[in-house]
Amino acid sequence: MKLSDFDFDLPETLIATRPANPRSSARLLVAEGDALHDRRVTDLTDWLRPGDRLVLNDTRVIPARLSGIRHRTSAQGAVQAKIEVTLLEPRGDGTWLALIKPLRKLKIGEEVVFSDDLRATLEAVEDGQGHLRFNCAGDDFDAALNAAGAMPLPPYIAAKRAADAQDMTDYQTVFARHAGAVAAPTASLHFDEPLLEALAAKGITFSHVTLHVGAGTFLPVKVDDISEHKMHAEWGRVSAKAAEEIAATRAAGGRVIPVGTTALRLIETAAREGEITAWEGDTDIFITPGFTFNVTDGLMTNFHLPKSTLMMLVSALMGVQRVKDIYAHAIGEGYRFFSYGDSSLLLPEAQKPA
Repeated sequence: MKLSDFDFDLPETLIATRPANPRSSARLLVAEGDALHDRRVTDLTDWLRPGDRLVLNDTRVIPARLSGIRHRTSAQGAVQAKIEVTLLEPRGDGTWLALIKPLRKLKIGEEVVFSDDLRATLEAVEDGQGHLRFNCAGDDFDAALNAAGAMPLPPYIAAKRAADAQDMTDYQTVFARHAGAVAAPTASLHFDEPLLEALAAKGITFSHVTLHVGAGTFLPVKVDDISEHKMHAEWGRVSAKAAEEIAATRAAGGRVIPVGTTALRLIETAAREGEITAWEGDTDIFITPGFTFNVTDGLMTNFHLPKSTLMMLVSALMGVQRVKDIYAHAIGEGYRFFSYGDSSLLLPEAQKPA
C-alpha cells in the first residue's frame, strides 16, 4: 500500500492544545461494525459488557525536556551557551540518548548545568544524537529531573505553546507506574478514578502492561511504499499475570480491548505465535492492513496524524475505507484531534443482540 492511502485533510483548528476537563468528559466516537455513535468517554460503561477486559499501558512519562547552560573558557574569556535537551531513552552503560540543540555548541567532555542538582556531561555523539551522563542516578536523578524538566509535549502542541506546570498532571495517566516514556499513551489520558470505578462496578476487568513510548512515535513515514518503512523500537513488558488474565478473558468469551495503540502493539508482540505469553524486550512491530490480530478484539484510541503508522494500525483493525469514513465523520462533527483530543472506540464487529 502507498503512503497516500492514509492521508486526509485536517483543519488546524481541530488540533487540541489542552485536554478536556474532567478527563472523562471528552467526546467518544464509537465505531461498532458499520454504525457510528457520538458519545462521551463516560459512556464507555454502555458499550463495554461484563467480562470484557481493558489493557492499560502503565508507563510513566518523564519530564524529558531540559534547558541548560554550557560554560566554557575561551581566548575571549568566559562564554556560555544555552543548550536544549530532550531525553530519548536510557542506555545500558548508564548514559542517556538525547536530542541536543544546538549540538554543534557542545563538545565531548563538556558539561551542561540544568539546575543546582542536575548536570550532564556529553560522552559521545552518534547519528546526530548525544550520549549524556548525569551527575546522579536512581531516586536522586528522578527527583532532580522532576524539578528541572518539562513534559515532552508532542511537536504539534509544542509548536503552539510551551509546556507548563499543568502539563505535569495533564500529560500523565492516573495509573502511571513505571517511569521511562517520553510520550504519553494518550488514549489512557481520558481515564479518571470515577470512570475506572464505574467500569469495575459493571464487571469490566483491567490488565496492566508497560511499553515505554519513545519519541520515534512522532517520526514521519518518509517512504511511499509503506512496506519499506522501519519502525522505531520501544521497550515493553507483558507480565505472566497479565498474559494469563488476557488468555482467560478470551477463553471465557470476553473481549480484550487495549487502550491505546501502544498497549495493542505490545500484546500483539507477545502473541505473535498465536497465544499470548509473558514477554519482555524491544518491539518494532509494524501493524498494517493484512495483519492478523491474535488477541485484540477492539481498540480505544485517539485520532491520529495523517500518513502516520498509527493510521495504518487502525486501518488494519477496521479496514482502510472504514477508517476514512470514521475520520470524515469525526472531522465533520468537530472532534478534537491528537494527544489532548477526543477519543474513539473501535469495534470491528457489531455486538450480537442478547
